[in-house]
Amino acid sequence: MAVPGKRMPKHFSLSTIGCDEDIVLYCQPCDHDGPRLPAHGYCVDCREHLCETCFTLHKRHTLSRHHYLLDKNSMPQTMSSASVHPSQPDNLTKPCPKHMKEMIKFYCQNHETLLCSVCVTLEHTGISCEVNYIPDISDLVINSKEHQVILKAMDTITKQCCKTSEDVKKIIAKSNSSLTDVLADIKKFRREINQRLDELERQAEDAAKAIQQENNKNLKTVETTCDDVTKSLKTSSGIIQHLNTSKQADKLFMELKLAEQMIKDYEKRVHQLAAFDVKLYNFISNKEISTLLEKDRSLGTFTEKSLKQPSPPPAVDIKFRKTTQQGKICVETSKDKQACYITGMTLLTPDLLIITDWCNCAVKIVDTCSQSVTDQLQLDTIPSKVTSVTSTELAVTFRDKQTILFISVYANKLKKKQTLKVDGKCQGISCYQGKLVVSFVQPAGLQILGTNGSILKTVRGENIFSWPVYVTTNSNSIYVSNCKMKTITRLNWQGEVIGSYGGITKLLGITLSDDGTVFVCDYDRNVIEEIAGDCSTGKVVLENVNSPYTVCWCAETSQLYFSCRTEQGKHDNFLQVFKLS
Repeated sequence: MAVPGKRMPKHFSLSTIGCDEDIVLYCQPCDHDGPRLPAHGYCVDCREHLCETCFTLHKRHTLSRHHYLLDKNSMPQTMSSASVHPSQPDNLTKPCPKHMKEMIKFYCQNHETLLCSVCVTLEHTGISCEVNYIPDISDLVINSKEHQVILKAMDTITKQCCKTSEDVKKIIAKSNSSLTDVLADIKKFRREINQRLDELERQAEDAAKAIQQENNKNLKTVETTCDDVTKSLKTSSGIIQHLNTSKQADKLFMELKLAEQMIKDYEKRVHQLAAFDVKLYNFISNKEISTLLEKDRSLGTFTEKSLKQPSPPPAVDIKFRKTTQQGKICVETSKDKQACYITGMTLLTPDLLIITDWCNCAVKIVDTCSQSVTDQLQLDTIPSKVTSVTSTELAVTFRDKQTILFISVYANKLKKKQTLKVDGKCQGISCYQGKLVVSFVQPAGLQILGTNGSILKTVRGENIFSWPVYVTTNSNSIYVSNCKMKTITRLNWQGEVIGSYGGITKLLGITLSDDGTVFVCDYDRNVIEEIAGDCSTGKVVLENVNSPYTVCWCAETSQLYFSCRTEQGKHDNFLQVFKLS
């Protein structure tokens, strides 16, 4: 039996103590540092026997007040092996990030957080958290599944970091290479600008020299004529004076009459010389070129193409729309020789609608407020489709001539500008942020062009396009109506097909709404359908309309304009107007 007042040896076995009735249980906390005191109770959580003092304090201390305690009669009458064989001394020397003077010694199961004693006392009490002393649970992690999972996760992240680093290195190299090409393009563009400016300078110099040559020629003519007249008049004057002095009356009479005729002729010649229109000149610089030289202008812009695959936009649910007919607008004019055949339509402003009239070879301005045609530009060939380039400029396709005509709009008047030659029979056209997207029916395809005609992207393929007659665009997508394939084809700005919508019997005009849905004319079914921006779903919004052909949406007024093609003037000469809400 152990002697009271002495410390229990650190290494002993219960078998050395003797029979059960001889076992004396002592307070284990006191047994570490102080006098040996008999056990008065037992803490189930700590798995320790406690003396009376420790038992009382255990119920008061914040860390242990909620532990499960057994009194002397209920406590175990044997010591646990964990208590008899003390564990190895801990290595808990890591400071707490919140309380730097305290070491981390505990772990909260609920919050999965490492704690010091202050953290436990202030934030993780026994009521809300299950807190463990690390040495009591640490043996469980050796060769554990958690140990293997964490090492595997670390290895996975390490590999991901290496791969990401390599991937970024490659795309940075591509980006830097593209910028090298950009710098070469800038220098090439600069050379082209210099060449063009040199050419314009030569033209101006040639014009100035031509005027100078004309001035010098006129001066020479005047000087020669005046010299001849002066000499002739002096000679005649001398003869007249001599004949008068010598009183040769007959000769003097004839000479005077000849002089009278000479004076009339010379007066006419001098008058003609005085009629030369000689001007002073000043130089006025070209405003467009001067604008380019302003300080806030740049040589150009960098277009971007992400090397990452863009995430597809979320699907757009097509909401129920209430439709109300607002009336119709007559687009027939006195210049028209046939019933109207409206094949293209675009809004310049909410008040100005631009239409192309196939049969009458015309582009017309329709004032939506007065509901009338305010100007009509007659053309020498049939126009196909139209788009707004800016608030004062349009672009019109001509399928048979394989050209695009730019038209200015100033003071509600249409005026032809430059013409652009393209590579095929162009039909649909749409402009977004300075880029023209043009569809071609022969050869079937699509091109993205700069407004100067530079080809930025070409997309062709029989499996992609078949008679693509209309096109519309926004920041995310390009939508093309494939008439013969009976599908709406959706592409990104890199020319990749990212969606399609079918089930339309005869697909013609399309337009985009402000919320990203697409309105489509189904000519054979006599309906206008609205399709989600991701081409996933669609529903009919207008039915029983007369052969709808081309369509245009006004976001400001929530109005839908569309033309009809019935070959009957009572329908074809009018634009139908519906409000959708």
